[in-house]
Amino acid sequence: MLWVKSFHIVFVASWFAGLFYLPRIFVNLAMVPAQSVAERERLLLMARKLLRFTTMLAVPALALGLWLWLGWGIARGTGFDWLGAKMVVVALAVGYHAACAGQLRRLAAGSGHGHVWYRWFNEAPVLLLAAAVILAVVKPF
Repeated sequence: MLWVKSFHIVFVASWFAGLFYLPRIFVNLAMVPAQSVAERERLLLMARKLLRFTTMLAVPALALGLWLWLGWGIARGTGFDWLGAKMVVVALAVGYHAACAGQLRRLAAGSGHGHVWYRWFNEAPVLLLAAAVILAVVKPF
């Protein structure tokens, strides 16, 4: 199980690296002047490739996490414990990933939010990763 846990950590860290950087590209896209078509297209291409790569990293991260969860025992525990809370954080991370895909579609269509909104949007994965690590390591309840 330690091999599974090790690879899970590697893939989660890699997945989150993509989730940290993708919204930063959104900030840059929101700041591109209308006349800079080449720059906009270059950033959109980068964002699409990063989203695709990040999704490929999320799949094994989630699969290995499921393996660990099944190894831990889904029914283990007496109610909502640290693992249940971590599953909520995982669901939020998957939702954030989907929201990034939606934001990329909006930006590609020419709509979207301003750069300040994306700067705030960029903070969510930091909080999610911190919560997941604290729940998994400290197991506060």
